[in-house]
Amino acid sequence: MALVEHNFANTDALNTAFCERIVGILKAGIEQNGRASIAVSGGRTPQALFAALSVSALDWSKVDISLVDDRWVATDDAASNDKLVREHLLVNNAAVANFVGLKTADKNAEDAVAACTEKLAAIHTPFDVLILGMGEDGHTASLFPCSAQIQQGLDLTSNAVYLAVQPTTAPHQRMSLTLAEILKSKNIFLHLTGESKKQVLNVALEGNDEAQMPIRAVLNRAEVELMWAP
Repeated sequence: MALVEHNFANTDALNTAFCERIVGILKAGIEQNGRASIAVSGGRTPQALFAALSVSALDWSKVDISLVDDRWVATDDAASNDKLVREHLLVNNAAVANFVGLKTADKNAEDAVAACTEKLAAIHTPFDVLILGMGEDGHTASLFPCSAQIQQGLDLTSNAVYLAVQPTTAPHQRMSLTLAEILKSKNIFLHLTGESKKQVLNVALEGNDEAQMPIRAVLNRAEVELMWAP
């Protein structure tokens, strides 16, 4: 539908502005509904943003935080987005937020889809804020073009909220929100840093094959705000 670009001179400026924008949306959500919610992605890019959010003046006790996706590893594993959020976001003022992680005791993510769906149903949705990242292959969330599950993840006729994914070009099984569930979010952001990611995004914008670059499936159907710095 539309990509609204917000380009910043550096990551510090990006994180300051992005943090203020998120806090404003969450405050408005709390005022309107009594609670607000945010779904975040992992990786190195959001760590400084999480740190800024964690000290923000907000009634975090009225905020539900969850994950767009996670690797199906133990929550103390270095690859875990759950661990990332707990260490960088659920601290300081934000320590009182209600965090809903994805990982369960199930060894296979496929066996946990129903449990994750049930957990999400217990919090305030649709998400007021959903933050996506993007890989060099154009994947977003854990909707990988290389996976056998990609068409299932992009299927807008499905009522599925979560999808268990096994990438062939990246380690670990994953749990991911489906495209249909991502699109329900009130405010969708794409958080990128670096020239290479901007180039990947430009390639995505020029093509049409959504299974080849799944970020296209979001960009084609939602207003997405790009938050980018070199």
